Amino acid sequence: MNTLTIKEMMSREEVLQAYPVMKQLRAHLDESQYVELVEEAQQKEGYKMFALFDEDDIVAVIGFHPMVTLYYGRFIWVCDLVTDQHQRSKGYGEKLLNYVHNWGDNNGFESVALSSGLKRKEAHRFYEDKMDYDKVSYVFKHELD
Repeated sequence: MNTLTIKEMMSREEVLQAYPVMKQLRAHLDESQYVELVEEAQQKEGYKMFALFDEDDIVAVIGFHPMVTLYYGRFIWVCDLVTDQHQRSKGYGEKLLNYVHNWGDNNGFESVALSSGLKRKEAHRFYEDKMDYDKVSYVFKHELD
């Protein structure tokens, strides 16, 4: 019996429900910072958050937003993808990423892109070997005063 469902997390209550799993990826954010940033990103950037549920439990979360740039054209930028630390290696990340691929196909986007921290070797293997992503660039960051 399939107990897995994917649901868009749109309301403040739903966003809060995803926080315990998202905090495993974004440990630097407390609950109020997290909610504030998600709500601002939803309003200003079209950020979308989806959670994968196993019955009533969130086991993985993905956040993305549609973008248009001269480099990639119309594409989806995956900002966040995390599987609960107690639920890893069960295919949940793959399910959510495939969901985003289908969402992009159905909404006229050409590709999906993301960045992954330099030290996250397991994640890199997942993206390259399992999900067939290519390394196409480096991402650089400069902190402002």
